[in-house]
This record gives sequence, structure tokens and C-alpha cells, in this order.
Amino acid sequence: MTVENYLAEHSSELEQQRNDVSLTRYTGRFAPSPTGPLHFGSLITAVASYCDAKAQHGKWLVRIEDTDIPRIYPGSESHILRCIDAFQFKPDAEIIFQKDRLELYEAVLQQLQQQDLVYACQCTRKMLGSNHIYAGTCRNLGLDFAEQAIRVKVSDQDIYFQDRLQGQQCSNLAQDLGDFVLKRRDGIINYQLAVVVDDYLQGITHVVRGADLLDNTARQIYLGQLLGYPRLNYMHLPLAMNAQGQKLSKQNLAQALDLTQASQLLQAAFTALNQPPITLDTPARMLLQGIQQWDASRIPVGTTLHGCYL
Repeated sequence: MTVENYLAEHSSELEQQRNDVSLTRYTGRFAPSPTGPLHFGSLITAVASYCDAKAQHGKWLVRIEDTDIPRIYPGSESHILRCIDAFQFKPDAEIIFQKDRLELYEAVLQQLQQQDLVYACQCTRKMLGSNHIYAGTCRNLGLDFAEQAIRVKVSDQDIYFQDRLQGQQCSNLAQDLGDFVLKRRDGIINYQLAVVVDDYLQGITHVVRGADLLDNTARQIYLGQLLGYPRLNYMHLPLAMNAQGQKLSKQNLAQALDLTQASQLLQAAFTALNQPPITLDTPARMLLQGIQQWDASRIPVGTTLHGCYL
């Protein structure tokens, strides 16, 4: 199926998605991956993205980024949804799941293939060894696309963007990374492709997320340029750390959010973001107060938050 055919068959659905957010100059999103339960670092991102959008009279969407189906942790998707309810966030559109949109990503890959912007790659991790910059080994081999990884051709150019918190950033993908994978050999759609396509189709204008994703941004800007999508506004938040100086993450066994302590955790998240004090109340009232007082310029500058030992 071509991308044109896919878009034609789903035109009303996709048009509705974009119309739902087209009347606002700010549409943000919270896009967790269900590889484990949400933790305090996830809550900080949810609070910041929500308040930043609502303080600017914008819309806030939720997207579950679950294309890497083998890594989905049992029960984590339902935990995410329970967290949204428990903390009384109010998404402005239906929550979408990327695993339900795989055909769309395949259509976009076909579009890139038709434009000769991607190629099949037979290189395995063992073949690549410790090389972190792909040398373009398969770029001109003309391999069949079936059962191979698919890489996008990057150009030797500097990509600049101004992060609202981290300042000006610059990356040259050819020198720093090389051609990168959009679809794995096992058929899994890469995060980079799915997030770019969905940000466009959902009408996202502003991305507020953790600083651990800062180095993904140049790749996503580049893909957006290839596809003719508008550039987004980015703000990458400092990461909450554990007592060992590691970022709170599922890999580091960060404690799952205790939904019976939603108000207390919400208050702690505002404190971590250096916002004015929030009165302990129901989560809905606390979020309203947080929106009214929101000041992104108060968020600590840097890539880590200290003292968030939760």
C-alpha cells in the first residue's frame, strides 16, 4: 500500500485528528513508552508538558509509544491510563496507541523508499562491533528490502535548534551518527520514525520531554525535513536522579508511582520543577493552581535535577 492510498482510506480519521487541534497555536503531548510503570520522572514530564500547554491556552494530548511490542511490560499500558486518571490530567483528544498505527508508518517508509531516501541494510550488531557511527556499508548495494533493516540516508549538514531550556543545540548526523535505522530487521518500527509521523498528524507544535531525549531531536528534525513537516518547538527537562546519581528510569528499577499518594507526588513534582508552592488539595485543583502560576523560566537549567530521591 502506498502512503497516498493509506491517507486516502483514512482521510476522515486523520483530518479529524488535525482539526481537533488546528485552532490552537500550542499543542503539546505526553508520550510515555509502556516498557514499565510510570515513575516520578515520568510525572515531572507529564506535569511540565501539561502546565506549559494549558498556561498558553493550548491543548495537551497523550500518546502511548508502543511500537517496540516485545519490550512492552505487562500491565504498564493500563498503569499509564490509571495514572492519567489518578492525577486528574485531562487530555484534549482521544489517547492513541502507536501499535495500532503500524500500517501508517509502513506507508511513510514506502514514500521514503520511492524518493530513494532509504535503503536496506544487512549489517548485524556483531558486524558493526563497537562502531557508533554507521559507515554506510550497505548504502549503495541495492539490497532487497524484505527482511532487512531500513536506514535513512543522512546528509553532511549542521542541524541547529534552540531549546527553550538547554539553549542552542547543533548536530551533524553524518559525522555524529551516520545513516540511522527506521525499521529493524525483526520488523519493529523505530521510535524516530513513529514519533515524527505522529507529531505531524496530531498537529503537535511544542514538545516538552526529558533531557535524555535531547540527542534524538536532530534526527527527528531531519526526518521531518525529508517529509516536508513543520519544525517543532522543543524544551528538554532536567532528569530526576536517584540516590546513586542515576536517572530515574525503568532500567534502574525506579519506584512506580503510588496512586494513593497522587496529591503528595504532584506537589513534589511542582517543587522539583522549582515552581511556586502548590497547596495540597485534589489533583485537579492543584493542577489548576499550577497552570495559573506556571513559569517555565523557573525550571532549573541543566540536564539533571538533584534532591529528587524518590
